[in-house]
Amino acid sequence: MKATGIVRRIDDLGRVVIPKEIRRTMRIREGDPLEIYTDSNGEVIFKKYSPIGELGPYTKQYAEVLNRTTGLPALICDRDHILASAGIPRKDVMDKRISPMAESYIEKRRNYIITESRDLFTPCEGVDKNVAILYPIVGAGDVMGAVILLLGGKETTIGQTEIKLVQVASGFLGRQMEE
Repeated sequence: MKATGIVRRIDDLGRVVIPKEIRRTMRIREGDPLEIYTDSNGEVIFKKYSPIGELGPYTKQYAEVLNRTTGLPALICDRDHILASAGIPRKDVMDKRISPMAESYIEKRRNYIITESRDLFTPCEGVDKNVAILYPIVGAGDVMGAVILLLGGKETTIGQTEIKLVQVASGFLGRQMEE
């Protein structure tokens, strides 16, 4: 744990304001859920809660099925980090922050399907493959993450089958969040 040097008082309703600089750095937005942890030393720790993270086994299996079916690398992320991958070394992507472009598509609830080379962007830092398809995961009206297929090589063609598979994966995971 790292000290910030910032001290805040609890108000009469028991609230503490998290400084804007920390919210920006940690990508904490208004309405984001936070988990609260305590330890025996009297420390209180706030951690961003990822509902998609609760679906760990499903996300890993879905990424693997997408990869096997399409032959393309598949990723599943929450609004901040890559949570599951297949077809690409896990150490290259797991728990890495998603790129600002991927975050923008997710936040705006916009699908991305590659059309021209000028639209290219990577899913996260340290990955040399570009995003081919991105579909946000929406559950109970909230955007929670995305399902992403990456380009495999220069000859990769993206068709309606790949688009539908990513769309179904996104819908399934969103539906799981509602239950």
